[in-house]
Amino acid sequence: MNDKIDLLLVKPGNQQKLYGELSAALSGSLPLSAIEPPVLAAVLAAFIRQHGYSVKMLDAEAENLSPEGTADKIIKYNPLLAAVFISGTNPSASTQNMPGAGAIIRSIKEKAPHIKTLLGGLHPSSLPERTLKEEDADFVCQGEGFDTILQLLAALKSGKTDDLSINGLWYQRDGKVISNPRAPLIKNLDELPMAAWDLLPMEKYRAHNWHCFGHLDQRQPYAVIYTSLGCPFSCSFCCINSIFGQRGIRSRSPENVIEEIDYLVKNYQIKNLKILDELFVINEQHVIGLCDLIIQRGYDLNIWAYSRIDTINEKMLRKMKQAGINWLAYGIESGSKKVRDGVTKGRFGQDDIRKVLKMTRAAGIYIGGNFIFGLPDDDMETMQETLDLAKELNCEYTNLYVAMAYPGSQLYEDAVCNNIKLPDSWLGYAQYSDETYPLATKYLSSADVLRFRDRAFEEFNNSPQYQEMIRQKFGEDTVEHIREMLKRKLHRKLLEEEQVR
Repeated sequence: MNDKIDLLLVKPGNQQKLYGELSAALSGSLPLSAIEPPVLAAVLAAFIRQHGYSVKMLDAEAENLSPEGTADKIIKYNPLLAAVFISGTNPSASTQNMPGAGAIIRSIKEKAPHIKTLLGGLHPSSLPERTLKEEDADFVCQGEGFDTILQLLAALKSGKTDDLSINGLWYQRDGKVISNPRAPLIKNLDELPMAAWDLLPMEKYRAHNWHCFGHLDQRQPYAVIYTSLGCPFSCSFCCINSIFGQRGIRSRSPENVIEEIDYLVKNYQIKNLKILDELFVINEQHVIGLCDLIIQRGYDLNIWAYSRIDTINEKMLRKMKQAGINWLAYGIESGSKKVRDGVTKGRFGQDDIRKVLKMTRAAGIYIGGNFIFGLPDDDMETMQETLDLAKELNCEYTNLYVAMAYPGSQLYEDAVCNNIKLPDSWLGYAQYSDETYPLATKYLSSADVLRFRDRAFEEFNNSPQYQEMIRQKFGEDTVEHIREMLKRKLHRKLLEEEQVR
């Protein structure tokens, strides 16, 4: 590690603080939480390497490193630039990782101030100026980072850093914040290289527990790919487009994607696969084109992907099942159309939801239902409607979230404008942490929302109807796994403090 490298890309880790008891292993099995490879950072690594620079990656989450331990490893690498990228395009996985990322940067600055540091990813792209002022990083990257990092490395290597007029780069000089316009987006994703999988500890990644219901002992090996970036919709609770600076979707060709799947299967024996796309099921030609290529190869894959109620049809469902897409995650969000309309997720009604889920099950595909408690128009009655709908639909797995005003979302902008209390720390945006602090609604306090969510989680997963369905589809072992999961109680400071008061 003594030879100086140009770029070290770092994924921060903070499992215990983010997931509490859920990060601990169940008896005789892996922890409930997944560990996902930072695929978009790995694409950036491949891009920079393709241009002749030396690149390494450090996944602190997969390596189970503390922020201080991560900093120590970074210092041993002694890179020209240490770039900590906080997740990719998942709304709930970026802001919550800022405390760990910030601690890594602080530790580097204390021990090796000569190493230049950068923060990038979804959260820094949403709040570049605030990130620059609050954290100790030398630079903030707003946007995807391809040309930004490439030009920054060229400037650092040449020593010509007096004028860093680099698109997407933010920094401070003499106490003044210097900003540059966003870098143009990569229009043709096929021009990007395959992710640098060889730089990642592939043996350490594991799938979500529900992704492997029925074969919970086979959560590894695991990988994540993307077939498109961005989303054309504008749900006000979502922030994923803030890294791109605009709405819209760009897709890789099916031929380009299958090359990567081929590589992962042949080199890492991947079976469990997540399609990262915020909205994989939108373009029928794209979906069926990729599925046909997978089917032709006869791969035995276990894939999951995201869809919407209003973008799917039976033809795509049948083809996806043939290709090994065994799970689809639907953003149902609320049992109240009024609440969905309030966050611009109102293009479908209850009957549409029931019809699509029936169609999905008929194709042999399992459903991950996503619901949110505490959207702006929620009251106790509408949240109960959401829980009642979740029980009625009885999805094979149900995610019950609390609404968060994630930086980069319209909800965040509205909360700031209306002086609605937000979490005191970025860790408060983590759904399962001690610090979780949901958004208050027009009618309910943050504590009301969080208490309802935690009770709903217990009620749903303990219901005889749900457990019997799981028993019939996946067997008694999976039911026992769910019961073990329910024994892990989340600690909530917000609720404990309210009890004291």
